[in-house]
Amino acid sequence: MLPVVLATMLCAVAWFSPLRAQTPPSALSFHEAVAMAWAIDPVRTELQVGHHSAKARASAAGSWFAGGPTVSGEYMDDHMLGSNEGYTTYQGGVSVPLWLPGQGSATKQVASAEALSIDEQINVEHMALSVRVLDASAAARIARTRVEVARDLHEATARISASVAHAVRGGELASADGQMAQAAMENARNELALAQEEAENATAALEVLLGRPGMPDLSRYGGDDVTHARFVTPRDIEENDPRIRVAHRNVEAAEANMKLARRSFMPNPEIGVDAIHEKQYASPWDDRVGLNFSIPLPSEVRNTPIMSEARNRLAAASSQETQARRMVHLEMTRVRERLIAATTARQTTRAAAADMERRAQAHERAWRLGEVGLDAALAARQAACTTRLASARAEVEWHVASIRMLIATGIVP
Repeated sequence: MLPVVLATMLCAVAWFSPLRAQTPPSALSFHEAVAMAWAIDPVRTELQVGHHSAKARASAAGSWFAGGPTVSGEYMDDHMLGSNEGYTTYQGGVSVPLWLPGQGSATKQVASAEALSIDEQINVEHMALSVRVLDASAAARIARTRVEVARDLHEATARISASVAHAVRGGELASADGQMAQAAMENARNELALAQEEAENATAALEVLLGRPGMPDLSRYGGDDVTHARFVTPRDIEENDPRIRVAHRNVEAAEANMKLARRSFMPNPEIGVDAIHEKQYASPWDDRVGLNFSIPLPSEVRNTPIMSEARNRLAAASSQETQARRMVHLEMTRVRERLIAATTARQTTRAAAADMERRAQAHERAWRLGEVGLDAALAARQAACTTRLASARAEVEWHVASIRMLIATGIVP
């Protein structure tokens, strides 16, 4: 039994020593972490391009004409008829489309409203990214704590296993106790491997968001920070939420589009200049210059789909604003309740972890004195580690709930 135990302990030490030697990622403030993630966020780049495009459309709508000029030309002669009397006509013209009354300013208002909507979408993405960084940081922090707890459990079971092996060799304990201690140590080793896998995955997910290794220090932020938020009433918090603001901007853009649809009650008329040069047999004239215009008349076949689409867009935007307000109101309620529950869980699990650690130590001492069985000592140690992990999780979740409350008020701490 002794060679097996020694070999197992040596392998465990050799296998886990690289884990202890790893250099932890540099600590960052949460604000710095969000700034790093925001700098490489692809959605931000996409929205910024859309914002510049909307601004360009608004600027283009300030043009004098509703579109670019149209150049036309004609050439006619009598050669194809076979007469070949020299009857030849060259005709050319240029025309431009005109704005209908109020159409130019309405087009500019639509583009400007869409640009403002994209501005708010950028704020929504920044808020969503902050939450993603917060969740990834919390997952990485909890996974790292799980590794520490699993390592301590492995060391404790290895210590007990070595004592049991020594007692088994001296005939003080049965071989069944040695097998029990060995199994507990192997289970602890397996738990450590699983915890390390979870920590590596969580750290990799956080690194993808940040662009480089780093671990935001969430412990800097707590409940005291929430009291310094800019908005104190739920109504103010909800109205400041970028998701509600972007929904309202979309309604404004839809209303501007409805106004544009009403102004576009007919196709744009065109006006231009024509010039004709003729070469005809015995003709007393050969050049003429004049004006041309084209005025398409209104048609229900054209206007009805345009107005219907504008009404549908306005109805959809209004519906989405109502849904956004309900969703934000419900989420704010959940965020507040989560902070309250996390505060209670933090206090209770901290006390429970301290009590369970004292209980585990007492059981181990009692086992060494022969007052309790080995299974009771191992179970107490396992329960102490489980409670310690729950306490560490509750601690992280309390900081996360505090930061989440700050994010909801428009603050990235």
